[in-house]
Amino acid sequence: MNIESALKILQEYSCIEQKKVNSEAEKTQLQEAILLVIKESDSYNLGICADNSSVAINSLNLYLKAFGQEINANYQADNNINETVYLKFKIIDKSYYLDSYNGDYRGVLISCQAENDKITGTYGHFPLDLFN
Repeated sequence: MNIESALKILQEYSCIEQKKVNSEAEKTQLQEAILLVIKESDSYNLGICADNSSVAINSLNLYLKAFGQEINANYQADNNINETVYLKFKIIDKSYYLDSYNGDYRGVLISCQAENDKITGTYGHFPLDLFN
């Protein structure tokens, strides 16, 4: 897979209506596309919309592990929110923001920054359990 085909796949999931992953082959292809774009990025942030803080933190850890980041974020003790949440994670300084969220979307947004303007952008919402 090259960067152009990876970006095309990611852009299919970056629309107003959330796209579902319908097969194991689609899941693998999406995972490969995300990993390639992350590899080519200088930096990235994750935005996670989930039903509660536990689901958001679990998704964050799954994505970070897939990206080769062994952070094992455990923000649960300080931020146990049992309603819909938005978690923003900045990879550069490993900081996060977690708060209640009133929107309908559930999934992971990936915001990439790179010298290559083709890569710079926000992609998603991707499935919370994509890298499970």
